[in-house]
This record gives sequence, C-alpha cells and structure tokens, in this order.
Amino acid sequence: MIYAVYGFVAGFLIPYMSRRFAKFMPATMAYALVSLCKFSKKVTSEKWEKSLTYTKLRREFFYRSLLCGIVTAAVSYFAYAHFGSRGLWWQLYFIWSLLLLAEIDYRMFLLPDILTVPLLILGFSASCWGWGHISGAESALGAVGGYFLPVLVSLLFVWKNKDAFGGGDIKLLAALGAWLGFEKLLYVIVVSAVLFILYAAIKRQRSGAYGPAIAIAGIIVAFYFF
Repeated sequence: MIYAVYGFVAGFLIPYMSRRFAKFMPATMAYALVSLCKFSKKVTSEKWEKSLTYTKLRREFFYRSLLCGIVTAAVSYFAYAHFGSRGLWWQLYFIWSLLLLAEIDYRMFLLPDILTVPLLILGFSASCWGWGHISGAESALGAVGGYFLPVLVSLLFVWKNKDAFGGGDIKLLAALGAWLGFEKLLYVIVVSAVLFILYAAIKRQRSGAYGPAIAIAGIIVAFYFF
C-alpha cells in the first residue's frame, strides 16, 4: 500500500512539474536544471487572485492533480503487485518519468532532454546492473534501434510531413529501447500508433502530440511482457 501512497504523491505533482517546465522550455539541459531548482517568486496580483476565472483555473488544476495522483497510485500499486519489490524503484522511476513526459508533451508539444536522456542512461544502467528485465547488450541494441528506426520511418514521410517524428519522440523511443529492448520496442511503436489513431479519431483531429501515445504504450508493453 505504501507504494500507492508514493505513487499518489508523485502523480499529484505531475501537473505542477509540467507547469514549471512550461515556463522556461525549450531550453538547454543546464538551463532547465537551474530553472527547476530555482525558487520562483509569486507575482500574481491580488485582483487576479480574487477573480472568478482564477478561482476556476485553480480548481481545475487541483482536480487534474488529483486525477493524476489517483491514476499514478493505481499504476504504482499494480507495478508492485506485478513486478514485486525487487528492483521496484527502477520500475517506478520508469513509470513516473513516462507519465510526466506524457503530461508535458500534451501541454507543450515538447519532450525535454533533461528527462529523456536520464531515462535512457538509467535504463541502460538498470540492465547492466541486473535490475532490469533485459541484458546490457539488449538494452544497447534497443536504444540504437529506438533512435534509428523512427529516423528511417521519417524518411518515408518527409516529402509529406517534415515533422513526422520530432527529435523528442526519437529520444523517447531510444530511452524505451534501453529499458525494453529492440523486440519490445517494435510493439511499443505499433501500440503507440494504435493509441494515437484512436485519440485522433475521438478528438477528430489529424495531428497532435505523439509523446503521450509513446509513453503510455511503453508502460503497457512493460506490464504485458515482463
């Protein structure tokens, strides 16, 4: 049950962290790190704080944080029940990072390097140290495949859409390859495509942030195959 509590706290903070990123991104990794650690002074005027619009936005933000907390708590508890306690913190880091990236990309159409690069490095590290589900060699192959596969796919669509795959999407796929391996990465690509098509059909739009579909697909594949 304690992991569900940890998951709720982490999930509750996801919208807040996404909002922090929205204030200074895009930026280099160094500037992003400094901006995240720097305390920002409250500059909201008293008149705006008392307005009905401000109150409504605060209420909506709280409900979104609450929903993210509940979802993350449920996924974290399921991770404990599914993977067990051994190496669980690696799995929780994997899940929480993907959920945060999904929220940021949904809000900003951006996947920050300060999150995707450490996700790749720690995925490879977990595999090398025996805390992951694949070997170090499989992790390295998955990371390379995650980088080059979308690049090759982009070449097929560049004549029609130069942004078929963004740089952030490619780095996220490389990170997932480091955690899941090359074979499971292929499933991630297929599942993410299905999720995005369903989302686009529901929203009745032809384009949108692809990062959330990749992140959710990564979590689904990890639970299904490991």
